[in-house]
Amino acid sequence: MKIINKSTNSDIQRINQIYKVLKKNDFGYLIEENTFFKTFPFLRNRKINEEMPFVDNTVPVRIRRVFEDLGPAYIKLGQMLSTRPDLVGIEISEELQKLRDNTPVTDFEEIRKVIESELGQDLENIYTDFDEVPIGSASIAQVYTATLKNNEKKVAVKVQKPNSDEIIKTDLRIMKFLALRIDKYINKTKIYNLPAIVSEFEKSILKEINYLEEVRNIEIMQSNFKSIPYVYIPEVYNDYCSGKVINMELIEGDDLSKVIEDESGKYDKKLIAKRGTNSFFKQIMIDGFFHADPHPANIIIKDNNTICYIDMGMMGILSEGFKENLAELIMLLVNGNADNIINQLIYMDIIAPTQNTPELKEDIDDLMKKYYGNKLKNINGSIEDLLNTMIKHNISMPREFVMIGRGLALVEESGKKLNPEFDTAKELKRLSKKIVTHKLSPSRLVKVGYNHLLELGHLTKGLPTTVNSTLSKLEGGEITLKLKLEGINEISKQLTTAIIIAALIVGSSLALFADKGPAFIDIPLLGLFGYVISFALGMYLVVQFIMYNPD
Repeated sequence: MKIINKSTNSDIQRINQIYKVLKKNDFGYLIEENTFFKTFPFLRNRKINEEMPFVDNTVPVRIRRVFEDLGPAYIKLGQMLSTRPDLVGIEISEELQKLRDNTPVTDFEEIRKVIESELGQDLENIYTDFDEVPIGSASIAQVYTATLKNNEKKVAVKVQKPNSDEIIKTDLRIMKFLALRIDKYINKTKIYNLPAIVSEFEKSILKEINYLEEVRNIEIMQSNFKSIPYVYIPEVYNDYCSGKVINMELIEGDDLSKVIEDESGKYDKKLIAKRGTNSFFKQIMIDGFFHADPHPANIIIKDNNTICYIDMGMMGILSEGFKENLAELIMLLVNGNADNIINQLIYMDIIAPTQNTPELKEDIDDLMKKYYGNKLKNINGSIEDLLNTMIKHNISMPREFVMIGRGLALVEESGKKLNPEFDTAKELKRLSKKIVTHKLSPSRLVKVGYNHLLELGHLTKGLPTTVNSTLSKLEGGEITLKLKLEGINEISKQLTTAIIIAALIVGSSLALFADKGPAFIDIPLLGLFGYVISFALGMYLVVQFIMYNPD
């Protein structure tokens, strides 16, 4: 069954496609329960009933299949959710990690059109040679090797597939529509806060499909690592970059996954483990600007054991305050005090005071017994377990906090494969102590104090005006009180319908006594028609009341 048959509207056609995929994977009720099916229960899939559990053992696999079938935007959404177990749960996030960009390669002539349109020149005027076989292909982009004509530099050319941005924006529009409707009508999905997930994904994907964002990210990383000789960030050629095309230096070397498997002795694995771990810790603890996906495939190792980061479309950004608070949290993890850890998490707005339950404290106490003091060797292990503990207690965390936990997991996993004896916690402890010490330094306190004095000065200066304005509005009766009542929209709709029914009944009664107009067995048709409409609307109200108030 289609939602709307033979529609020429592209959004409706896409919703029909989504419905088919959802129904194939036994999720059809997500649409059936919040469209016109909801008003006419006899049209819904009778296999789905209120007692059916939303989450069972097959759900993670079925969700992955849905994302795979729906194409690029949904694959990207699934990949984003695979890094957010706090939003979808550990089982679903682990299953979504299996998602791969398995879309077919786009024909080169189509790619040529994108390059020439974006850069405003024929391909032959830009490159002396261009390998038409891509070295990489994903759902949104393909990557090629070429040589620039003006400087004979070998480059990696990242090109967005034709119409990718239009397809993604269309899917985003539909995602937001469906997320709002599903969240409104299906109580079992409310724990996932689908509108918030789609909103976060929208910000992420819109940045990712604008390649000028990645160019800026690369330039920031170049600046942050300009004094670190063992980290190399590829050069970008801005004259040959646009929102859909990037020309950057082609890096010669092997990705980290190949280096891990290499047994030839070509690379110093212990040195690479140290350099890779330290460079990532510098990003999160010093720079506050870090690679969001330090996967082995996104790290190239050059012949001199130099670390080179690639694919910087998405980066994590931390404020100065968050970095300091994170350093304090890590120090508390090292010292192993559950009360202080909970207080720090509350201070960082990661958990609310109301979520500080005895059960949470007990679980964190158990965690500290596992990682107490100098026994803390794998910092990722402690942070990952802390994340899982908060997930267990239904605590949603800031995106950056989860990204840090995942990044540490990836870096430590790679480090241990390169050098099983490497202590990943040692450097992070050192950096944390350095940051905490700096926070308490006289120069830092003077700077913070000065900023607070400026804020206080601005507040004091504007206070008389604010008070006078508020008093004037109060005297003039201009201040209004806003109340938020849950379910007010549904109540108002039902009340409006009830008033219309009452008006119809009164009007129909008057029409009966008017004794004018056409009649049926001496009953005026106008009055009879009004009673029929009133009865139909009344039955509709009763059905709606039963459906929304099953108890």
